[in-house]
Amino acid sequence: MASASRVRLGTLVPLTKDNAGSSNGSVSNIPIFQGSNVVGRDHLVVVDKRISRKHLSLHASTDGSIEVVVEGPNPIMVRSNGQRRKVCATGKAKIAHGDVLELIPGDYFVKYVDMGDEHKISVPMHLSDLKKGKRHSEEDSAAVKRNRQIMEDEALARTLQGEVLLAVLSNYMVDIDWLLTACPSLKKVPHVLVLHGQDGASLELMKKLKPANWILHKPPLPISFGTHHSKAMLLVYPQGIRIVVHTANLIHVDWNYKSQGLWMQDFPWKDTNDMNNKVPFENDLVDYLSALKWPEFSVNLPEVGDVNINAAFFRKFDYRNSMVRLIGSVPGYHVGPNIRKWGHMKLRNVLDEITFNKQFCKSPLIYQFSSLGSLDEKWMSEFACSLSAGKSDDGSQLGIGKPLIVWPTVEDVRCSIEGYAAGSCIPSPQKNVEKDFLKKYWSRWKADHVGRCRAMPHIKTFTRYSGQNIAWFLLTSSNLSKAAWGALQKNNTQLMIRSYELGVLFLPQTLQSIPQFSCTEKSRSSRDGVAIGRTIKTKLVTLCWKGDEEDPSIVKLPVPYQLPPQPYGTQDVPWSWDRRYTKKDVYGSVWPRHG
Repeated sequence: MASASRVRLGTLVPLTKDNAGSSNGSVSNIPIFQGSNVVGRDHLVVVDKRISRKHLSLHASTDGSIEVVVEGPNPIMVRSNGQRRKVCATGKAKIAHGDVLELIPGDYFVKYVDMGDEHKISVPMHLSDLKKGKRHSEEDSAAVKRNRQIMEDEALARTLQGEVLLAVLSNYMVDIDWLLTACPSLKKVPHVLVLHGQDGASLELMKKLKPANWILHKPPLPISFGTHHSKAMLLVYPQGIRIVVHTANLIHVDWNYKSQGLWMQDFPWKDTNDMNNKVPFENDLVDYLSALKWPEFSVNLPEVGDVNINAAFFRKFDYRNSMVRLIGSVPGYHVGPNIRKWGHMKLRNVLDEITFNKQFCKSPLIYQFSSLGSLDEKWMSEFACSLSAGKSDDGSQLGIGKPLIVWPTVEDVRCSIEGYAAGSCIPSPQKNVEKDFLKKYWSRWKADHVGRCRAMPHIKTFTRYSGQNIAWFLLTSSNLSKAAWGALQKNNTQLMIRSYELGVLFLPQTLQSIPQFSCTEKSRSSRDGVAIGRTIKTKLVTLCWKGDEEDPSIVKLPVPYQLPPQPYGTQDVPWSWDRRYTKKDVYGSVWPRHG
């Protein structure tokens, strides 16, 4: 789930030569967005200095036309309608769906595929198949595997466009070697703070691999069995800050093989006369960052000067146009006013303030996550009470909703794109999964409408729905556990939380403008957004919602699973990672792999 600031029109898909010859290197998938695009050496998996860093520029129009300009000194070849034409430096050419570019004549082939046909392309195609008019077969498992290895997920790299002055990367697992390969622009960021949850050998490796200007910090964990699990990025640009909240560890498998979620929004620097204006998003962010207790450090930022990078620094940005609320968890025994500041009690507190359409009275709840804690019916009731908070537009309470748990079956994992290996990232033991009282909640991971059925969910989402209408939607790092959400103690006067978590809550909002600010696009630098002429209350719906597509009040959320969810059948067994499975997976393996 992503908040994209540009309209994507298509992709340049890599092609490989047949056995008559071999290409000198590989190209990653290159997304093409409306407006200006640059193609160059950074898109190669190997370094070839014949290709300039800005080798081509492509201007894509909404009518589907693409103009290519050769920016580098070396010519390219354009294959279109059976013709092969050479285009030299400063030359121009038009391309359309199905045309092939040779970035160096005879080498580095890419085919332009517009969005309409993009979903049909999953692996590189052989040039010999192109000549025969055939699509490269998915049975060529070697090509499939190779392509997966070289296609580092573009979402991570896109979040780091432009000149980043300071990056705060928050996560649980961080593979620095992979991260610098997948996102080479990170090497140019002068100040990087990594908030992580690693220790032991993993931490020693991070210390060994990290660039000299990176600071590593593991936030304090005062209660046993807690983790630093939040996944976010705070990216400071000359124009403002980009905040990203997502669900993926900074490791290869999470960005390439899983279903994940990502939200981002850009915010400008505050004007000096606005410094005392504080909105709930800002207060929630600064309160959360304060709990992390990283070692304060000083940096010199262009046009800002020397600043201390601490939690209060992040009050320098204008969050008035924030489109979400932050729901965080921090470890501790929270009492008094703080009991409603974190975890499921924070979610209850925010929902209590919102008025929802009466169609959501007693409507069902969805819990979707990738790890299940040791739960009991008392806590499930406490949790459902928080997620059922809120008032109907007639003033009455919405009432308790029936929860459903969306969770992969053993068969889902066995037939996934990773086979049983996917199950290692759904780390719930049999003793947690096979409790009798949970049976009534189990629902299938069905994601046909977004093509994610075989990409196992590492995304975590919680929502309340009625048909294809959404009351609210939470994208979060929190799994279904007391450690993540907190458990009430001492006659409900204390909330005990073990772990750090962070999520973004989408709510119906009353808007007078649509936020248009961007840190990286000059065309979207308005501070106050684009006025839409009238006040509207947004309505949240799924991608499967049917209605007036032009209605400005409709906000479509890419909910990755089917609503209503399909209950487990009599043969369905929920996945647990410490059981033995002898039926072979799509790679001919059993589980566990050894022993």
